[in-house]
Amino acid sequence: MDEFELEDNLEFILQSIQELIEDQGDNNPFGEVNQNELLANLVNYDQDNLMPDVSAEDVVNGKDVQGIPWEKMLFPRDQYREMKMKGYKNYQNLSYAREDALQDCKQVERDGPYYDFQYNTRRARPSIVHFQLQLRNLVWATTKHDVYTVHNQSMTHWSSLNQISTELINGDDCIIPKQRGHGSQSVSMVQFTTMAVDNDLLVVGGFHGELICKRLEDDGIVFSTRVTDDENAITNSLEIYQDPNGSRRLVVANNDCSVRIFDTKYFDLLNHYVFPWSVNSVSVNPDGTLFAVLGDHEDGLVVDPKCGKPIGKVRGHLDYSFSSAWHPDGNILATGSQDTTCRLWDIRNLSQSLAVLGGRLGSIRCIKFSSDGRFLATAEPIDFVHIYDCFADYGKAHEIDFFGEIAGLSFSPDTEAFYIGVADQTYGGLMEFKRRHQHHYLNCLW
Repeated sequence: MDEFELEDNLEFILQSIQELIEDQGDNNPFGEVNQNELLANLVNYDQDNLMPDVSAEDVVNGKDVQGIPWEKMLFPRDQYREMKMKGYKNYQNLSYAREDALQDCKQVERDGPYYDFQYNTRRARPSIVHFQLQLRNLVWATTKHDVYTVHNQSMTHWSSLNQISTELINGDDCIIPKQRGHGSQSVSMVQFTTMAVDNDLLVVGGFHGELICKRLEDDGIVFSTRVTDDENAITNSLEIYQDPNGSRRLVVANNDCSVRIFDTKYFDLLNHYVFPWSVNSVSVNPDGTLFAVLGDHEDGLVVDPKCGKPIGKVRGHLDYSFSSAWHPDGNILATGSQDTTCRLWDIRNLSQSLAVLGGRLGSIRCIKFSSDGRFLATAEPIDFVHIYDCFADYGKAHEIDFFGEIAGLSFSPDTEAFYIGVADQTYGGLMEFKRRHQHHYLNCLW
């Protein structure tokens, strides 16, 4: 993963609007406008005051889901959206035409909604630090009411039931683990980069190769360490899984081209595999027998976790890849790339992808399947989340659009809730959606 400085969303809007104002051609969506009046209108808000939460009732009464006062803006929402669509420039690591990446994309019918907006809280607003332009896995739901996310240097738990945000780990503190030996050591001034939660175990990665493990029923940190002393050490990906023998394991991917496997009892390092490029994402199939390993290369690998040897390769993306997920049936692998596409692969035949799903603006940074296998959710860097209906052969999708950097997304295990973290300084928040159920059998009553 390369490092880039993340632009603030407002700064990006201002820059893009100024470019469009100066454009005297047909691409200018604003027409004749006083530039000073426009810029003054855009910056006329108070960043020090926390925006109020937004409820479903508020939205029914006409409020924007992010609380953006469009009626006070110089331009309506659709014109801001047009500006963003025209002004956004997706970063490319490799040289290719975006049209080449999108030429095989599946025609998808805009459907839904599959999930209805429920609530947007500012009290658990996620944040992204500058180096996380690629990595967007900082939201994790363990129930429909319990969500874990990162705000600044704080790992927090949000209860949508009690409307309470609780700090669990402060990265600015000196973190002293309870466990001694087994490579455990204190860490401090940790910039969180990725996370995973499974049952009672919360694991967090850091910019300098930190790994922090907390058992949720206990106070304090059970284990912490730096997995590498390499100067290019960012912890990019974490996943907790069960191996074929029933043992719970933790797989860690870092920018030092390594994948490491730890046990989750004493956090002993069990295996260390090295690859030819920085590893951005590792995901594990449902029975724990295969890893999908993606990184700073256009091709991805399917790896045997027992020995670290590739047993298959996925070829089709035109740029580096940053996310992947397995369908619960274990047969379908989804991969997300900087080339703005998500590709679907049948693990039984990797000669070509089953389908290509295109984004609207930028690369695919986060991918999640719902636990029942019904939905596939993909997140772009900003503004767009797509929820595809797997039962419709991915040919129908619910598109959720808003304004802001996306910190992560998560289905609840029972699939009843869906969360999106929006990391905008002013209008960001943790957005909760509720699954819509189609009770067709009620039709027979009328």
